Amino acid sequence: MKFFKGTNIDFISKRYAAFAISAVLMLMAVFAATVVRPNFGIDFTGGILMQVSFERPADFNNVREVFAREGLGNVELQSTEGNGIIMRLQETDMNKEEFQAYVKQFLTGEFPGNELTIERFEFVGPAVGRHLARQAVYAFIFAFAGMIIYIAFRFRSPLWGIAGVMGIVHDVIVCLGFFMLTGKEISITTVAALLTVAGYSINDKIVLFDRIRENMRLSAKDSFLNIINKSINGIMMRALVTTFTTFLVACSLFFLGGEVLHGFAFILVIGLVVCVYSSIFLCAPFVYEWEARKLERYKRSKA
Repeated sequence: MKFFKGTNIDFISKRYAAFAISAVLMLMAVFAATVVRPNFGIDFTGGILMQVSFERPADFNNVREVFAREGLGNVELQSTEGNGIIMRLQETDMNKEEFQAYVKQFLTGEFPGNELTIERFEFVGPAVGRHLARQAVYAFIFAFAGMIIYIAFRFRSPLWGIAGVMGIVHDVIVCLGFFMLTGKEISITTVAALLTVAGYSINDKIVLFDRIRENMRLSAKDSFLNIINKSINGIMMRALVTTFTTFLVACSLFFLGGEVLHGFAFILVIGLVVCVYSSIFLCAPFVYEWEARKLERYKRSKA
């Protein structure tokens, strides 16, 4: 399948415009984090963990709607054996006994004839949230460090590793920025989605870097500018087709996957587009810019 044949687009000449766009996107993420403020879920802030058991199965969407009507915000639901449901929600001003009675009252009113029993009730303290936040940060740090080492070893230069991880950091921050701007709740699922985007992003970068390395060997007499443009044009069809097919799956999850997968799919939809953009318009031009400036300094030193 080839929709574009023999493309010869000069991507490198558009690098400064791309750098400016990336800077704007990064500033948007900073704005979302400082002005809009992240909406952290109970995974990070602490809250209430409650397990109830119904006599007959209860619809998750109806449970979420009744909690929203009661002004208790978003509730995370997880099914258990039988007809049990584990609920995670924000902490309230009520004490334990009052809140259990309150929840039982409005759930019984919503599901008449479907007897329920509260089997478990506990508070998730903010210390657990801080621990999860640290673990999430460590996950990204170790992932990025591992990627730099791997790419530097594979391409025999730390430049490629730095460029690849720079692109991944860009992709993750931009995705998180869009996520925060929409006011969606940041949970452990969000961290998993961002790590998924990071994995997809580095795969895109490695494919492009590998093509550049191959063309450097096959076209040794050609200029570095032409080699990079040729490499990007060479992998563009593969990148578009792969991204489009994955994008369709992510859109299916976003529109049909339900509330549980909504945030995860949202990050994938944004991330897939950003990953391709950063590979073509950010990472490859960064490598070119670095090498061009290095060559310029070398020429001045010899003059």
